[in-house]
Amino acid sequence: MALTQIHKVSVAEEVFQQLSAGIVRGDWLAGQALPSERALAETMGVSRPLVREAVRRLEQAGLVAIRHGAGLTVRDFRYTAGLDLLPHLLLLADGEVDWQLVQSVMEMRTAIAPDAARLCAQRQSYRGVALVALAEQMRALTELTQLQELMVQVFENIVQGSENVAYRLAYNSLRRVYDPVRDVMAGVLEAELRDMDRIEALGQAITSSDGELAAKVARELLLQGQHGVEAAIAVFRAVKAGDSSM
Repeated sequence: MALTQIHKVSVAEEVFQQLSAGIVRGDWLAGQALPSERALAETMGVSRPLVREAVRRLEQAGLVAIRHGAGLTVRDFRYTAGLDLLPHLLLLADGEVDWQLVQSVMEMRTAIAPDAARLCAQRQSYRGVALVALAEQMRALTELTQLQELMVQVFENIVQGSENVAYRLAYNSLRRVYDPVRDVMAGVLEAELRDMDRIEALGQAITSSDGELAAKVARELLLQGQHGVEAAIAVFRAVKAGDSSM
């Protein structure tokens, strides 16, 4: 792996980013030893305490194991890491977006959000009023990027209203994957973004404290986005396969 010297203000963060990216890319395989703290400090041009801080974060993230006498051993992050690693998986080694990961994120969103809507209806039904108001605002818009901004507010209300901390943290992680590709995703999610009727119906179900109906409508809404992503990925793969055969 070609490590580079650090020039950013948040030095420990940059050390962590470089090392975690290398592990995710497979520059170091599971079971393999990382260079020593001293070697990393010399290669990256930083102090050992900063490297030690970054290494502690790698351990907390489930990327390495620290064993006395054995140094730093890379762990298989697929079995030891959490959702916070998702943003680091967004780009493949060649710099392209990993659309399989994006699809996974959309599938997880479809799984979590309906239940969050059910809980929101049961616990903070007043948030349904905000959703109905957002649907009305969206009816007056045509730009997909503007609709995206309001849709984010729709889900913010739902997740916050669920009062489920695990859903809140999972949603934060999904957002960190989604935000870098949101411009590309706008067109893919158009059917979902323009379905104001379902957004309004969702708000009404939550206002009425009808959790089961809220979950049903939320799932119908989100499946449109998920199917849009699946269709776009299929086209992308077909085009890429055609290019490689030429």
